[in-house]
Amino acid sequence: MNLNYLFDPAHWNLEDGSIPLLILSHLWYVVLALIIGTIIALPIGLYIGHTGRGSFLAINAGNAGRSLPTLGLLMLMVTLLGLGLTPVLIALTVLVIPPILTSAYAGMRSLDPRVVDAARGMGMRPWQVLTKVELPMALPVLISGFRSAALQVVATATVAAAVGLNGLGRLLIDGLAVNDYSRVLAGAIVVAVLAVLLDLVLALAQRWIVSPGLR
Repeated sequence: MNLNYLFDPAHWNLEDGSIPLLILSHLWYVVLALIIGTIIALPIGLYIGHTGRGSFLAINAGNAGRSLPTLGLLMLMVTLLGLGLTPVLIALTVLVIPPILTSAYAGMRSLDPRVVDAARGMGMRPWQVLTKVELPMALPVLISGFRSAALQVVATATVAAAVGLNGLGRLLIDGLAVNDYSRVLAGAIVVAVLAVLLDLVLALAQRWIVSPGLR
């Protein structure tokens, strides 16, 4: 195998099937899955962590979600719903939910109860305690869960190509179909580099968002 495909300028233009457009499609699937998964998992995790109710659900849902094979779930969704973006988003969202749910729960439960009691003693309402005290203090754990979810989805979003969609999985699927291992290697390298760059961006965002005293 060699890197001819990766460094061929013809594959870096803005025509259909080029690497930049495949990257954009790949990131689109990742962003959609992260948004949907966060909308579902974050409120549930915060509620469970804030109230202490349903911790059994949070822990076991996280373990169950990690054990599901994404490709198998995708094939099941395709069987039930047909081809298209929806089955892919369902499979990727299921991958996103466990780390965000468990990190939200763990972040809330890791707080010093004396700080929460002090906030209540100052007359803060429950929603103020949650949004102004608990949530900001739990941010380091929350963001670490989000980073974990993002890395998993970036690596796994290649399955979209298995059902005819674009994304960097096209390099892997199409390359294997024609025994073009230079294309397969290019796809693997771009996915790995994209994951590293995304994690660096999220790490910088974490340093900017989280208070220095909580790092």
